[in-house]
Amino acid sequence: MSTAKAKVIHYTDAPAEVYGDEAPGVSLRHLITEEEGAPVYVMRMIEVTPGGHTPRHSHPFEHENFIVEGKGRVLLGDEWREVGPGDVAFVPGNLEHTYENIGDTTFKFLCSIPVTSLMPQ
Repeated sequence: MSTAKAKVIHYTDAPAEVYGDEAPGVSLRHLITEEEGAPVYVMRMIEVTPGGHTPRHSHPFEHENFIVEGKGRVLLGDEWREVGPGDVAFVPGNLEHTYENIGDTTFKFLCSIPVTSLMPQ
């Protein structure tokens, strides 16, 4: 028997968690998680205020991103790419990356990651 729970919410109903100094201007909303019984991927909304950026980092799992709103750029290894609404970005595992807001409004993108990336090692 499945333990998955169906869910429909507006993304703003998910609490926004504010990052610290390593990611100024960044908040994260967990939209679909393992709490609903999602067995493979977690979906998050990341919001970056003007001038803000996500941490510059890498990890063994991939990111799958869909740009919802605003203007930004993403570092993929050593290459910067500008992105905007409707663009998608795939960040393979172990590739250094970061997102920056280069616009005047909030930059928002969906980010899906494997559920296993959130589990304690």
